Amino acid sequence: MWKLILGFLVFAGGAMYLLSQGGDIDMGGEKHGVEAHEPASGAASAASH
Repeated sequence: MWKLILGFLVFAGGAMYLLSQGGDIDMGGEKHGVEAHEPASGAASAASH
């Protein structure tokens, strides 16, 4: 049992270290607003023709 707990702690510590080194990571979940998506300029101009 202690090996399972130790393995989880090592894995969680490694994951937190990688997330902290990753830069701008948004852990906020799904975004459904207009501000969440950048407009695709190539697709928009191709669709308007």
